[in-house]
Amino acid sequence: MTSRRTPLPRPSPLSTLSLWLSGSLPGFLSGPLSWLSRLWARRHLVSTDGGYLADDAPAPGSVRLQLNALQALCRQAFAVRLAAIAIGAPFAMTNATSGPSRYTVLAAAVLGVMGSYAMLRDWDRFGPRLLAHPSLMAVDLTFGAVLLLTASPASPLAYATVCTPLLAGLLYGWRGSGIFTGLQLIVLVTVYRAWQHHPGAGASTLLVAGFCVGAGIIGVTLRNLMFRFGTASQALSEANSRLAVAEAVESERARLAREMHDSVAKTLHGLALAAEALATSAAAGGADPHTLGQQATIVAGAARRAAAESRDLLSDLRRHTDLTSANTDVLSELDARVRAFESRTHLPASLHHRGERPVLPYATAHHVLAIVSEALENAYRHADATRVTVELDVSEAECAVRVRDDGTGLPPPVALDDLTRSGHFGLLGMVERAASLGGRIDLNRSPQGGAEIHLALPLSFAVPHLPPTPQEEAAHA
Repeated sequence: MTSRRTPLPRPSPLSTLSLWLSGSLPGFLSGPLSWLSRLWARRHLVSTDGGYLADDAPAPGSVRLQLNALQALCRQAFAVRLAAIAIGAPFAMTNATSGPSRYTVLAAAVLGVMGSYAMLRDWDRFGPRLLAHPSLMAVDLTFGAVLLLTASPASPLAYATVCTPLLAGLLYGWRGSGIFTGLQLIVLVTVYRAWQHHPGAGASTLLVAGFCVGAGIIGVTLRNLMFRFGTASQALSEANSRLAVAEAVESERARLAREMHDSVAKTLHGLALAAEALATSAAAGGADPHTLGQQATIVAGAARRAAAESRDLLSDLRRHTDLTSANTDVLSELDARVRAFESRTHLPASLHHRGERPVLPYATAHHVLAIVSEALENAYRHADATRVTVELDVSEAECAVRVRDDGTGLPPPVALDDLTRSGHFGLLGMVERAASLGGRIDLNRSPQGGAEIHLALPLSFAVPHLPPTPQEEAAHA
Protein backbone atom coordinates (compact mmCIF):
# COMPACT_ATOMS: atom_id res chain seq x y z
CA MET A 1 0.00 0.00 0.00
CA THR A 2 1.19 3.49 -0.74
CA SER A 3 0.72 6.23 1.76
CA ARG A 4 -0.75 9.48 0.54
CA ARG A 5 1.16 12.53 1.62
CA THR A 6 -0.94 15.55 2.62
CA PRO A 7 0.45 18.74 1.07
CA LEU A 8 1.45 21.41 3.51
CA PRO A 9 -0.25 24.81 3.25
CA ARG A 10 1.72 27.40 1.34
CA PRO A 11 3.38 29.93 3.67
CA SER A 12 2.30 33.52 3.40
CA PRO A 13 4.76 36.31 2.59
CA LEU A 14 4.41 37.72 6.08
CA SER A 15 5.16 34.38 7.76
CA THR A 16 8.28 33.91 5.61
CA LEU A 17 9.35 37.46 6.42
CA SER A 18 8.78 36.88 10.13
CA LEU A 19 10.97 33.76 10.12
CA TRP A 20 13.70 35.60 8.21
CA LEU A 21 13.66 38.51 10.61
CA SER A 22 13.13 36.56 13.84
CA GLY A 23 16.80 36.62 14.79
CA SER A 24 17.57 40.17 13.68
CA LEU A 25 14.86 42.33 15.31
CA PRO A 26 14.51 43.52 18.88
CA GLY A 27 11.71 42.09 20.95
CA PHE A 28 9.30 45.02 20.60
CA LEU A 29 9.30 44.61 16.78
CA SER A 30 9.56 40.82 16.40
CA GLY A 31 6.48 40.21 18.58
CA PRO A 32 4.03 42.40 16.62
CA LEU A 33 5.35 41.11 13.28
CA SER A 34 4.82 37.53 14.45
CA TRP A 35 1.26 38.40 15.41
CA LEU A 36 0.67 40.00 12.00
CA SER A 37 2.03 36.92 10.23
CA ARG A 38 -0.31 34.66 12.20
CA LEU A 39 -3.25 36.94 11.32
CA TRP A 40 -2.33 36.77 7.62
CA ALA A 41 -1.92 33.00 7.77
CA ARG A 42 -5.35 32.53 9.33
CA ARG A 43 -6.84 34.73 6.62
CA HIS A 44 -5.37 32.53 3.84
CA LEU A 45 -5.85 29.15 5.49
CA VAL A 46 -9.64 29.58 5.40
CA SER A 47 -9.64 27.78 2.03
CA THR A 48 -6.50 25.81 1.20
CA ASP A 49 -7.63 24.46 -2.16
CA GLY A 50 -7.16 27.68 -4.07
CA GLY A 51 -4.13 29.14 -2.33
CA TYR A 52 -3.85 32.88 -2.09
CA LEU A 53 -6.29 33.49 -4.89
CA ALA A 54 -9.07 31.37 -3.35
CA ASP A 55 -10.73 34.40 -1.80
CA ASP A 56 -10.17 36.78 -4.70
CA ALA A 57 -13.38 37.73 -6.49
CA PRO A 58 -13.09 37.66 -10.32
CA ALA A 59 -13.43 41.00 -12.05
CA PRO A 60 -16.88 41.35 -13.66
CA GLY A 61 -15.90 42.40 -17.16
CA SER A 62 -19.37 43.63 -18.13
CA VAL A 63 -19.98 45.69 -14.98
CA ARG A 64 -18.50 49.07 -15.76
CA LEU A 65 -19.67 50.81 -12.60
CA GLN A 66 -17.56 48.69 -10.24
CA LEU A 67 -14.48 49.01 -12.46
CA ASN A 68 -14.88 52.78 -12.47
CA ALA A 69 -15.12 52.79 -8.68
CA LEU A 70 -11.91 50.74 -8.44
CA GLN A 71 -10.20 53.16 -10.79
CA ALA A 72 -11.31 56.11 -8.66
CA LEU A 73 -9.91 54.48 -5.50
CA CYS A 74 -6.57 53.83 -7.19
CA ARG A 75 -6.34 57.41 -8.40
CA GLN A 76 -7.08 58.72 -4.92
CA ALA A 77 -4.37 56.48 -3.48
CA PHE A 78 -1.87 57.86 -6.01
CA ALA A 79 -3.00 61.39 -5.12
CA VAL A 80 -2.25 60.74 -1.43
CA ARG A 81 1.11 59.22 -2.37
CA LEU A 82 1.92 62.23 -4.56
CA ALA A 83 1.14 64.63 -1.71
CA ALA A 84 3.20 62.63 0.81
CA ILE A 85 6.24 62.48 -1.49
CA ALA A 86 5.99 66.21 -2.24
CA ILE A 87 5.86 67.01 1.48
CA GLY A 88 8.53 64.52 2.58
CA ALA A 89 11.05 65.01 -0.25
CA PRO A 90 12.63 68.08 1.43
CA PHE A 91 13.37 65.94 4.53
CA ALA A 92 15.22 63.45 2.36
CA MET A 93 17.13 66.19 0.55
CA THR A 94 18.15 67.78 3.85
CA ASN A 95 19.56 64.53 5.24
CA ALA A 96 21.30 63.50 2.02
CA THR A 97 25.01 64.24 1.73
CA SER A 98 26.43 66.21 -1.15
CA GLY A 99 27.45 64.39 -4.26
CA PRO A 100 25.97 61.27 -5.85
CA SER A 101 23.81 60.56 -2.77
CA ARG A 102 21.92 63.82 -3.15
CA TYR A 103 21.48 63.32 -6.89
CA THR A 104 20.12 59.82 -6.26
CA VAL A 105 17.61 61.14 -3.74
CA LEU A 106 16.62 63.95 -6.10
CA ALA A 107 16.14 61.50 -8.98
CA ALA A 108 14.04 59.18 -6.79
CA ALA A 109 11.87 62.11 -5.67
CA VAL A 110 11.36 63.37 -9.23
CA LEU A 111 10.57 59.92 -10.60
CA GLY A 112 8.23 59.14 -7.71
CA VAL A 113 6.34 62.41 -8.19
CA MET A 114 6.16 61.95 -11.97
CA GLY A 115 4.96 58.35 -11.68
CA SER A 116 2.22 59.22 -9.18
CA TYR A 117 1.15 62.25 -11.22
CA ALA A 118 1.02 60.20 -14.42
CA MET A 119 -1.24 57.63 -12.76
CA LEU A 120 -3.43 60.36 -11.30
CA ARG A 121 -3.65 62.38 -14.49
CA ASP A 122 -3.91 59.66 -17.16
CA TRP A 123 -5.02 56.41 -15.54
CA ASP A 124 -6.72 55.17 -18.68
CA ARG A 125 -3.38 55.13 -20.44
CA PHE A 126 -0.97 53.96 -17.73
CA GLY A 127 -3.31 51.95 -15.48
CA PRO A 128 -3.55 48.89 -17.78
CA ARG A 129 0.26 48.77 -17.98
CA LEU A 130 0.49 48.77 -14.19
CA LEU A 131 -2.05 45.94 -14.06
CA ALA A 132 -0.15 43.92 -16.67
CA HIS A 133 3.33 44.55 -15.21
CA PRO A 134 3.46 44.42 -11.37
CA SER A 135 7.20 45.01 -11.65
CA LEU A 136 6.40 48.69 -12.23
CA MET A 137 4.96 48.78 -8.71
CA ALA A 138 8.21 47.26 -7.46
CA VAL A 139 10.22 49.99 -9.19
CA ASP A 140 8.03 52.64 -7.58
CA LEU A 141 8.53 50.90 -4.23
CA THR A 142 12.31 51.17 -4.78
CA PHE A 143 12.09 54.93 -5.30
CA GLY A 144 10.11 55.26 -2.07
CA ALA A 145 12.64 53.11 -0.24
CA VAL A 146 15.50 55.40 -1.29
CA LEU A 147 13.62 58.46 -0.07
CA LEU A 148 12.53 56.83 3.20
CA LEU A 149 16.02 55.54 3.93
CA THR A 150 17.32 59.10 3.69
CA ALA A 151 14.42 60.90 5.40
CA SER A 152 13.94 58.58 8.50
CA PRO A 153 10.84 56.55 9.47
CA ALA A 154 9.42 59.52 11.40
CA SER A 155 9.13 61.72 8.29
CA PRO A 156 5.95 62.15 6.20
CA LEU A 157 7.50 59.86 3.58
CA ALA A 158 6.81 56.93 5.90
CA TYR A 159 3.09 57.35 5.26
CA ALA A 160 3.63 57.33 1.49
CA THR A 161 4.77 53.72 1.87
CA VAL A 162 1.30 52.79 3.14
CA CYS A 163 -0.12 53.47 -0.34
CA THR A 164 1.92 50.65 -1.90
CA PRO A 165 0.16 47.73 -0.07
CA LEU A 166 -3.19 49.50 -0.54
CA LEU A 167 -2.68 49.78 -4.30
CA ALA A 168 -1.38 46.21 -4.51
CA GLY A 169 -4.50 44.96 -2.75
CA LEU A 170 -6.79 46.96 -5.03
CA LEU A 171 -5.01 45.88 -8.21
CA TYR A 172 -3.64 42.38 -7.64
CA GLY A 173 -5.68 40.77 -4.85
CA TRP A 174 -4.37 38.75 -1.92
CA ARG A 175 -1.23 37.46 -3.59
CA GLY A 176 -0.08 40.87 -4.80
CA SER A 177 -0.97 42.49 -1.50
CA GLY A 178 0.99 39.86 0.46
CA ILE A 179 4.08 40.15 -1.74
CA PHE A 180 4.23 43.94 -1.76
CA THR A 181 3.37 44.19 1.93
CA GLY A 182 6.25 41.83 2.65
CA LEU A 183 8.61 43.89 0.48
CA GLN A 184 7.45 47.07 2.17
CA LEU A 185 8.12 45.56 5.60
CA ILE A 186 11.63 44.60 4.48
CA VAL A 187 12.16 48.23 3.50
CA LEU A 188 10.87 49.39 6.89
CA VAL A 189 13.18 47.01 8.73
CA THR A 190 16.12 48.23 6.67
CA VAL A 191 15.20 51.83 7.43
CA TYR A 192 14.85 51.01 11.12
CA ARG A 193 18.34 49.51 11.20
CA ALA A 194 19.72 52.71 9.67
CA TRP A 195 17.85 54.97 12.14
CA GLN A 196 17.53 52.75 15.23
CA HIS A 197 19.73 55.05 17.35
CA HIS A 198 17.39 58.00 16.84
CA PRO A 199 14.59 58.53 19.38
CA GLY A 200 11.19 57.28 18.26
CA ALA A 201 12.48 55.29 15.32
CA GLY A 202 11.20 51.97 16.66
CA ALA A 203 7.72 53.25 17.49
CA SER A 204 7.39 54.99 14.09
CA THR A 205 8.52 51.87 12.26
CA LEU A 206 6.05 49.68 14.14
CA LEU A 207 3.20 52.11 13.51
CA VAL A 208 3.90 52.34 9.78
CA ALA A 209 4.29 48.54 9.56
CA GLY A 210 0.84 48.10 11.10
CA PHE A 211 -0.58 50.65 8.68
CA CYS A 212 0.97 48.77 5.74
CA VAL A 213 -0.58 45.45 6.75
CA GLY A 214 -3.93 47.07 7.42
CA ALA A 215 -3.85 48.96 4.12
CA GLY A 216 -3.13 45.73 2.21
CA ILE A 217 -6.06 43.95 3.84
CA ILE A 218 -8.36 46.94 3.29
CA GLY A 219 -7.37 47.18 -0.38
CA VAL A 220 -8.15 43.53 -1.10
CA THR A 221 -11.39 43.70 0.89
CA LEU A 222 -12.59 46.74 -1.05
CA ARG A 223 -11.63 45.09 -4.33
CA ASN A 224 -13.53 41.89 -3.55
CA LEU A 225 -16.55 43.77 -2.23
CA MET A 226 -16.85 45.85 -5.39
CA PHE A 227 -16.40 42.89 -7.70
CA ARG A 228 -18.83 40.67 -5.80
CA PHE A 229 -21.35 43.46 -5.63
CA GLY A 230 -20.92 43.97 -9.36
CA THR A 231 -21.43 40.28 -10.06
CA ALA A 232 -24.53 40.18 -7.86
CA SER A 233 -25.90 43.33 -9.51
CA GLN A 234 -25.32 41.83 -12.94
CA ALA A 235 -27.08 38.60 -11.95
CA LEU A 236 -30.00 40.60 -10.54
CA SER A 237 -30.23 42.67 -13.71
CA GLU A 238 -30.26 39.54 -15.86
CA ALA A 239 -32.94 37.96 -13.65
CA ASN A 240 -35.05 41.12 -13.91
CA SER A 241 -34.61 41.10 -17.69
CA ARG A 242 -35.74 37.48 -17.92
CA LEU A 243 -38.69 38.22 -15.66
CA ALA A 244 -39.66 41.22 -17.78
CA VAL A 245 -39.50 39.09 -20.93
CA ALA A 246 -41.64 36.39 -19.30
CA GLU A 247 -44.19 38.98 -18.19
CA ALA A 248 -44.26 40.50 -21.66
CA VAL A 249 -44.83 37.07 -23.24
CA GLU A 250 -47.59 36.27 -20.74
CA SER A 251 -49.24 39.64 -21.33
CA GLU A 252 -49.12 39.14 -25.09
CA ARG A 253 -50.61 35.66 -24.77
CA ALA A 254 -53.46 37.03 -22.66
CA ARG A 255 -54.02 39.82 -25.19
CA LEU A 256 -54.18 37.35 -28.08
CA ALA A 257 -56.61 35.18 -26.13
CA ARG A 258 -58.90 38.18 -25.52
CA GLU A 259 -58.77 39.34 -29.14
CA MET A 260 -59.48 35.86 -30.50
CA HIS A 261 -62.33 35.31 -28.06
CA ASP A 262 -63.94 38.68 -28.79
CA SER A 263 -63.69 38.33 -32.59
CA VAL A 264 -62.90 35.11 -34.43
CA ALA A 265 -64.00 32.57 -31.82
CA LYS A 266 -67.36 34.22 -31.30
CA THR A 267 -68.03 34.54 -35.02
CA LEU A 268 -67.04 30.93 -35.67
CA HIS A 269 -69.43 29.83 -32.94
CA GLY A 270 -72.25 31.67 -34.70
CA LEU A 271 -71.15 30.16 -38.00
CA ALA A 272 -71.34 26.66 -36.51
CA LEU A 273 -74.85 27.29 -35.19
CA ALA A 274 -76.00 28.62 -38.57
CA ALA A 275 -74.46 25.64 -40.37
CA GLU A 276 -76.22 23.21 -38.00
CA ALA A 277 -79.56 24.95 -38.64
CA LEU A 278 -78.96 24.73 -42.37
CA ALA A 279 -78.15 21.03 -42.13
CA THR A 280 -81.25 20.39 -40.05
CA SER A 281 -83.48 22.24 -42.52
CA ALA A 282 -81.96 20.43 -45.49
CA ALA A 283 -82.46 17.02 -43.83
CA ALA A 284 -86.14 17.67 -43.16
CA GLY A 285 -88.52 16.54 -45.81
CA GLY A 286 -90.12 19.21 -47.96
CA ALA A 287 -87.71 21.98 -46.97
CA ASP A 288 -88.59 25.46 -48.14
CA PRO A 289 -85.98 26.65 -50.66
CA HIS A 290 -86.43 30.23 -49.50
CA THR A 291 -85.64 29.24 -45.91
CA LEU A 292 -82.62 27.24 -47.03
CA GLY A 293 -81.41 30.23 -49.02
CA GLN A 294 -81.71 32.54 -46.01
CA GLN A 295 -79.81 30.14 -43.79
CA ALA A 296 -77.10 29.70 -46.43
CA THR A 297 -76.81 33.49 -46.66
CA ILE A 298 -76.34 33.65 -42.89
CA VAL A 299 -73.61 30.99 -43.05
CA ALA A 300 -71.83 32.82 -45.87
CA GLY A 301 -72.04 36.14 -44.04
CA ALA A 302 -70.66 34.62 -40.85
CA ALA A 303 -67.78 33.06 -42.80
CA ARG A 304 -66.95 36.37 -44.46
CA ARG A 305 -67.10 38.16 -41.09
CA ALA A 306 -64.77 35.57 -39.55
CA ALA A 307 -62.29 36.03 -42.40
CA ALA A 308 -62.42 39.82 -42.01
CA GLU A 309 -61.89 39.58 -38.26
CA SER A 310 -58.94 37.23 -38.83
CA ARG A 311 -57.38 39.72 -41.24
CA ASP A 312 -57.90 42.55 -38.74
CA LEU A 313 -56.28 40.48 -35.99
CA LEU A 314 -53.29 39.64 -38.19
CA SER A 315 -52.92 43.27 -39.24
CA ASP A 316 -52.96 44.34 -35.60
CA LEU A 317 -50.25 41.80 -34.78
CA ARG A 318 -48.02 43.00 -37.61
CA ARG A 319 -48.56 46.68 -36.94
CA HIS A 320 -45.68 48.34 -35.10
CA THR A 321 -46.37 50.22 -31.91
CA ASP A 322 -47.12 53.83 -32.74
CA LEU A 323 -47.15 56.16 -29.77
CA THR A 324 -48.48 58.99 -31.92
CA SER A 325 -51.46 57.08 -33.37
CA ALA A 326 -54.60 59.05 -34.00
CA ASN A 327 -57.10 59.54 -31.21
CA THR A 328 -60.55 57.93 -31.42
CA ASP A 329 -63.96 59.51 -30.97
CA VAL A 330 -65.49 56.94 -28.61
CA LEU A 331 -69.04 58.27 -28.96
CA SER A 332 -69.08 57.84 -32.76
CA GLU A 333 -67.56 54.38 -32.53
CA LEU A 334 -70.04 53.30 -29.84
CA ASP A 335 -72.95 54.55 -31.96
CA ALA A 336 -71.68 52.55 -34.93
CA ARG A 337 -71.22 49.42 -32.80
CA VAL A 338 -74.70 49.68 -31.30
CA ARG A 339 -76.34 50.20 -34.72
CA ALA A 340 -74.40 47.26 -36.20
CA PHE A 341 -75.38 45.06 -33.25
CA GLU A 342 -79.08 45.98 -33.59
CA SER A 343 -79.00 45.38 -37.35
CA ARG A 344 -77.33 41.99 -37.00
CA THR A 345 -79.29 40.58 -34.04
CA HIS A 346 -82.63 42.46 -34.45
CA LEU A 347 -82.43 43.12 -30.69
CA PRO A 348 -83.47 46.71 -29.86
CA ALA A 349 -80.48 48.67 -28.58
CA SER A 350 -80.04 52.35 -27.74
CA LEU A 351 -77.16 54.66 -26.79
CA HIS A 352 -77.43 57.54 -24.29
CA HIS A 353 -74.68 60.08 -23.70
CA ARG A 354 -74.10 62.64 -20.93
CA GLY A 355 -71.19 65.02 -20.53
CA GLU A 356 -68.41 65.91 -22.92
CA ARG A 357 -67.60 64.03 -26.09
CA PRO A 358 -64.81 61.58 -25.13
CA VAL A 359 -61.72 61.44 -27.34
CA LEU A 360 -59.30 58.73 -26.23
CA PRO A 361 -56.06 57.19 -27.55
CA TYR A 362 -56.48 54.34 -30.00
CA ALA A 363 -55.40 51.58 -27.58
CA THR A 364 -57.67 52.85 -24.79
CA ALA A 365 -60.66 53.24 -27.12
CA HIS A 366 -60.04 49.76 -28.52
CA HIS A 367 -60.34 48.19 -25.05
CA VAL A 368 -63.46 50.23 -24.19
CA LEU A 369 -65.18 49.25 -27.43
CA ALA A 370 -64.20 45.60 -26.97
CA ILE A 371 -65.73 45.57 -23.47
CA VAL A 372 -68.98 47.08 -24.74
CA SER A 373 -69.12 44.63 -27.67
CA GLU A 374 -68.60 41.67 -25.33
CA ALA A 375 -71.35 42.92 -22.99
CA LEU A 376 -73.76 43.32 -25.94
CA GLU A 377 -72.99 39.80 -27.21
CA ASN A 378 -73.54 38.33 -23.73
CA ALA A 379 -76.91 40.05 -23.51
CA TYR A 380 -77.88 38.62 -26.90
CA ARG A 381 -76.56 35.07 -26.46
CA HIS A 382 -77.05 34.30 -22.76
CA ALA A 383 -79.52 36.74 -21.16
CA ASP A 384 -82.66 36.21 -23.32
CA ALA A 385 -83.02 39.99 -23.26
CA THR A 386 -85.58 41.96 -25.24
CA ARG A 387 -83.79 45.31 -25.05
CA VAL A 388 -80.26 46.59 -24.40
CA THR A 389 -79.21 50.09 -23.33
CA VAL A 390 -75.69 51.57 -23.48
CA GLU A 391 -75.01 54.68 -21.38
CA LEU A 392 -71.89 56.83 -21.72
CA ASP A 393 -71.31 59.29 -18.88
CA VAL A 394 -68.23 61.53 -19.05
CA SER A 395 -67.15 63.76 -16.16
CA GLU A 396 -63.95 65.67 -15.45
CA ALA A 397 -62.28 62.73 -13.69
CA GLU A 398 -63.96 59.61 -15.06
CA CYS A 399 -65.45 58.03 -18.14
CA ALA A 400 -68.22 55.57 -17.22
CA VAL A 401 -69.90 53.12 -19.57
CA ARG A 402 -72.93 51.02 -18.55
CA VAL A 403 -74.50 48.22 -20.60
CA ARG A 404 -77.92 47.20 -19.25
CA ASP A 405 -80.43 44.58 -20.38
CA ASP A 406 -83.76 43.21 -19.15
CA GLY A 407 -82.81 39.55 -19.36
CA THR A 408 -82.27 36.79 -16.81
CA GLY A 409 -79.44 38.55 -14.98
CA LEU A 410 -75.95 37.45 -14.08
CA PRO A 411 -74.92 34.01 -12.76
CA PRO A 412 -73.82 33.66 -9.12
CA PRO A 413 -70.59 35.57 -8.37
CA VAL A 414 -67.46 33.51 -8.99
CA ALA A 415 -63.70 34.14 -8.90
CA LEU A 416 -61.64 34.82 -12.01
CA ASP A 417 -59.88 31.47 -11.69
CA ASP A 418 -63.27 29.74 -11.72
CA LEU A 419 -64.19 31.61 -14.90
CA THR A 420 -60.99 30.41 -16.56
CA ARG A 421 -61.50 26.78 -15.57
CA SER A 422 -65.13 26.78 -16.63
CA GLY A 423 -64.35 28.32 -20.02
CA HIS A 424 -66.11 31.69 -19.43
CA PHE A 425 -63.39 33.82 -20.97
CA GLY A 426 -65.63 36.76 -21.87
CA LEU A 427 -66.01 38.20 -18.35
CA LEU A 428 -62.35 37.43 -17.65
CA GLY A 429 -61.31 39.35 -20.75
CA MET A 430 -63.43 42.36 -19.78
CA VAL A 431 -61.87 42.47 -16.31
CA GLU A 432 -58.36 42.19 -17.75
CA ARG A 433 -59.00 44.95 -20.28
CA ALA A 434 -60.34 47.28 -17.58
CA ALA A 435 -57.36 46.55 -15.32
CA SER A 436 -54.91 47.33 -18.14
CA LEU A 437 -56.50 50.79 -18.40
CA GLY A 438 -56.38 51.43 -14.66
CA GLY A 439 -60.16 51.05 -14.41
CA ARG A 440 -62.55 48.47 -12.98
CA ILE A 441 -65.56 46.38 -13.97
CA ASP A 442 -68.61 46.13 -11.70
CA LEU A 443 -71.27 43.46 -12.31
CA ASN A 444 -74.67 44.55 -10.96
CA ARG A 445 -78.37 44.02 -11.53
CA SER A 446 -79.97 46.62 -13.79
CA PRO A 447 -83.17 48.53 -12.93
CA GLN A 448 -84.94 46.51 -15.66
CA GLY A 449 -84.13 43.31 -13.76
CA GLY A 450 -81.34 42.03 -15.97
CA ALA A 451 -77.58 42.52 -15.87
CA GLU A 452 -75.57 45.73 -15.74
CA ILE A 453 -71.93 45.87 -16.80
CA HIS A 454 -70.34 49.05 -15.41
CA LEU A 455 -66.92 50.17 -16.67
CA ALA A 456 -65.28 53.00 -14.69
CA LEU A 457 -62.22 54.46 -16.43
CA PRO A 458 -60.15 57.26 -14.81
CA LEU A 459 -59.36 59.86 -17.43
CA SER A 460 -55.90 60.36 -15.92
CA PHE A 461 -54.98 57.00 -17.47
CA ALA A 462 -56.54 57.90 -20.82
CA VAL A 463 -54.94 61.20 -21.77
CA PRO A 464 -55.32 61.63 -25.54
CA HIS A 465 -52.19 62.02 -27.63
CA LEU A 466 -51.73 65.57 -28.82
CA PRO A 467 -50.75 66.00 -32.46
CA PRO A 468 -47.06 66.82 -32.92
CA THR A 469 -46.11 70.43 -33.38
CA PRO A 470 -44.36 71.56 -36.59
CA GLN A 471 -41.11 71.84 -34.62
CA GLU A 472 -41.44 68.24 -33.39
CA GLU A 473 -42.23 67.01 -36.90
CA ALA A 474 -39.16 68.83 -38.24
CA ALA A 475 -36.97 67.39 -35.47
CA HIS A 476 -38.31 63.87 -36.16
CA ALA A 477 -37.67 64.29 -39.86
